[in-house]
Amino acid sequence: MRITCQGNSVTELKIMGNKLPKVSEFNGFALPNQTLSPSFSMDSFVTTLTRLSNLRVLCLVSLGIWGPLPDKIHRLYSLQLLDISSNFMFGTIPSQMSRMVSLRTLALDGNFFNDTMPDWLDSLTNLTVLSLKNNKLKGQFPSSLSRSTSLTDIILSHNALSGKLPDMSALSGLHLLDLRENHFDSELPPLPRGLTNILLSNNSLSGIIPKQLGKLEQLQHLDLSNNILSGTPPSELFSLPNISYLNLASNMLSGSLPERIDCGDVLGFVDISGNRLVGSLPSCLDSTSGKRTVKFGWNCLSIDTKNQHSKAYCDKVVTESKHFTRKAIVVLVGVIGGIVVIVVLLAVGLFIFCRRHHASATPPDLHTMPKVVQDNPSSAVSSELLANARIISQAAKLGTQGTMVYRLFSMEELEEATNHFDQSMLLGEGSIKKIYKGRLENGNYVAIRSLALHKKFLIRNLKLRLDLLSKLRHPHLVCLLGHCIDGGVQDDSTVNRVFLVYEFVPSGNFHAHLSDTSPEKVLKWSDRLAVLIGVAKAVHFLHTGVIPPSTCNRLKTKNILLDEHGIAKLSDYGMSIITEEVEKSRAKGDDSKSWHMTKSEDDIYNFGFILLESLVDPISRGKGEAFLLNEMASFGSQDGGQKFVDPFVLTTSSQESLSIVISITSKCISPESSRPSFEDVLWNLQYAAQVQATADADQKSDAASLS
Repeated sequence: MRITCQGNSVTELKIMGNKLPKVSEFNGFALPNQTLSPSFSMDSFVTTLTRLSNLRVLCLVSLGIWGPLPDKIHRLYSLQLLDISSNFMFGTIPSQMSRMVSLRTLALDGNFFNDTMPDWLDSLTNLTVLSLKNNKLKGQFPSSLSRSTSLTDIILSHNALSGKLPDMSALSGLHLLDLRENHFDSELPPLPRGLTNILLSNNSLSGIIPKQLGKLEQLQHLDLSNNILSGTPPSELFSLPNISYLNLASNMLSGSLPERIDCGDVLGFVDISGNRLVGSLPSCLDSTSGKRTVKFGWNCLSIDTKNQHSKAYCDKVVTESKHFTRKAIVVLVGVIGGIVVIVVLLAVGLFIFCRRHHASATPPDLHTMPKVVQDNPSSAVSSELLANARIISQAAKLGTQGTMVYRLFSMEELEEATNHFDQSMLLGEGSIKKIYKGRLENGNYVAIRSLALHKKFLIRNLKLRLDLLSKLRHPHLVCLLGHCIDGGVQDDSTVNRVFLVYEFVPSGNFHAHLSDTSPEKVLKWSDRLAVLIGVAKAVHFLHTGVIPPSTCNRLKTKNILLDEHGIAKLSDYGMSIITEEVEKSRAKGDDSKSWHMTKSEDDIYNFGFILLESLVDPISRGKGEAFLLNEMASFGSQDGGQKFVDPFVLTTSSQESLSIVISITSKCISPESSRPSFEDVLWNLQYAAQVQATADADQKSDAASLS
C-alpha cells in the first residue's frame, strides 16, 4: 500500500493484494471466496474515493473487488492513471468515463467486463495506454480508437471482439497493438509506421499480408499466427532492420519464398510452419547455422521431407480453396433454411404445450419460494461471473497449459536427435551431467540432460522419483518432457545413465544477459524485475504447490533461461530428487534431511544472491560471492549504491523501486532465522515492478507533454 500526498491532498493511492480466485458457496451462488465480503459495495466505495478530488493515480490491483464499475467514477476528474486490474468487476465500462479527460493510462485487465467495447474513447484526448485484456468484451473494434491519436499502447487481447479492423494509419504514436485471442475476421488494415509490436495471433484474419508491413522499420515483434492469411508473405518482412521475432505459423500461406532474402541482423526467431509453402528455404533461414531459430515444418518444402507434406497436397488445398467460398455460401443458405423450419415447428409445439399446461397449473405459493435478498440490484453477482470464476479456479490448478505429455523416450530416438551425442550438440557439462541439444522427429528442439548416477538405485525406486519430478509443471519452469533409462530396464540391476528430455529454451541464460554490456542487449531494470518475478513464482510453486515440497533447487543466474519472448524459465530444479545428494544425507543417518525436508531457507538465500547479481555492475559481479556479500552492507547508503549498482540499473529504475529490491535482497541474505518467506519475496518484487511501471508511465507522459 502506498499513499502520496501534496499539501493537504491525497494525490496517489496504490494498493496491491494477492487475491487468487477460488470458489465457495454463498447464498446459493458460487461466489469466489477471494472477493471482498458479500456486504462490500463498489458504489459506496467509489463514493468515498470521489472525496479525494485531487487524486491523480489510483491503483487497486488483485484486491477481490467485485461488482459493476459505478457511473460516478467520472467524478475523479483529476485521475491520470486508473488501474483496477485482476479483480472481479463485471458489466459495462460506464460511458460517463468519457469526461475523465486527464486520463493517460486506463488498465482494467483481468476482470469480467462483458458488454461491448466503449465507443467514446476518442474523448480521452490525453490517453496513451489502453489495456483491457483478459475480459469478456464483445462487439466490434470501436471506430473511435482509430481517431485516438495520443495512444501509444492498445492492448485488447483475450476477449471476444469480432468483426472488421479499421484503418489505423492515423495513430502516428502507436507502438504496441495487441489484439490476440479474439474473433476478428477482416483483412489486415493499414497500420501506422511507428509500430514496434504487432500481436494479432489466434483470430480469423484473412487475405494477403500487405506489403505495407514490410515498410514498418521500427517493427520488432510480429505475430500473425493461427489465422487464415493466404498468398506469399512479403520478403521485406524478413529483412526489416529491427525485426527480432516473426511468427506466421498456422495460416494458409502459399507459393515459394525467394531464394535470396537478406534477413535482418537481429532476427532471432522465425516460424512459418503449418502453411502451404513450396520450394526451398532461403539460405538466411537455414536453421542449422545456430544464428536463429527457424520452424518450417508441415509445409510442402523440398527440404526435411519427413516433416513436410507432399507438393500435391499443397496444390490440392490451394485449388480447393478457390472453390470453397461459392460452395460454402450454398451450404450455409441450406443450413439456415433448415434451422428456420425447425425453429418454427418447435415454437408452435411449445406454444400449444404452454397453453394446455397453463390451464391446469396451480399458482405457486409465494411464501415457500426461495428468497434472494438483493438490497442493491446493481451489485448483484452475475451468473457469467460466477461461471468464469469456476473456470479460473480450474485453470489455476492446471498450471502450465498446452505443454507436451510426459512420455518415455527410447535410446534410438535420443541418438538420432543428437547425431549419436555428437560433440557439436553439447551445450554444457558438469560433474555429474552433460546437456545436449537435440531435434526430435517432429522437428521440435529439446535439451537432453545425461546424468551419470554413481549410486545404485533400484529401477522401481528411480521410476518413482522420475514420476514425481515429471509432475513439477509451471509456466516458469523448463518443462520436463520425458526420460530414458539406459540399461537395466527390465530388472533391478544398477543404472548407469538417465536421460532427461526438456523443452529447449533458445535465448540463453540470465547470467549471460546480465554480463552483456552492449546497448541493444543490456537488460533494463523493468526487464530484470520481470525475470526475477517469474523465477520467484516458480520457486514459490516448488515450495508450496506440490507435496512434498521441492527445495534445494540450485538457484543461480546460470540456471535461469529466457525463451524467445524473454520469459524466464528455471532449470535444474528438483535435481536432488534423483541424484546422489539424497543418498549422502541418508548415509549420515539424518533422515530429516531427505530431499523433501531440506530447508527452504537455502533457496531463499540463493535467490537473494540472484537478486544481488541483478543489482550490481558487471565488474563487481565478476569478483565473486565473497566480495559481493562484503559490499552488501554499503547498498543502503547513497555512495555505496552509486559505486556498486549497475549504472544501467540506476538510469532505468525509480529510486523507490530500487530501494524495495535492495531491502528484500538484504533480508534474503541475512542470517537464517530472519529470512523472509518466498511469498514475501514475491510480493515485494511485484510491488517494485508496479512502482516502476507507474514511474515509467509518468516519465513517458511527461516526455509527451514536453514534446
